[in-house]
Amino acid sequence: MINNIGKPIEILLVEDNPADVRLTQEVFKDCKISNTLHVVKDGVEAMDFLKRQGKFKDKPVPDLILLDLNLPKKDGREVLAELKGDADLKKIPVIVLTTSEAEQDILRSYDLGANCYITKPVDLNQFINVVHCIEDFWLTIVKLPTRIG
Repeated sequence: MINNIGKPIEILLVEDNPADVRLTQEVFKDCKISNTLHVVKDGVEAMDFLKRQGKFKDKPVPDLILLDLNLPKKDGREVLAELKGDADLKKIPVIVLTTSEAEQDILRSYDLGANCYITKPVDLNQFINVVHCIEDFWLTIVKLPTRIG
């Protein structure tokens, strides 16, 4: 997919489970999603990536974020609150992609500015379907904001 200014879509996956990271990478690869998928393993790394600090100083600002809630160091709720409170980052769409089905997590995520909340399916075929839906909607139908960096 190409975004509205003719560049490949940059996606940031914030996920601490290596199995979920591998599965997501494989599904994106199998779906022929030609965008760049960047991966960070905790909330501190996520904010460093988003603010282009430390080892992430040369990384692009993502066009879309896939965010797990239950992360080490700084959880997804804290990441969501921090990035939606930042004038330079708040326009980046955030898809919460987590195992939590708790109503309080869903409500809090939307209160903090999440654009979408998806519970990760445990079944492989259902997970593949979710990634296809993300591709179809977020990478084909939706017009993403112009990248800032």
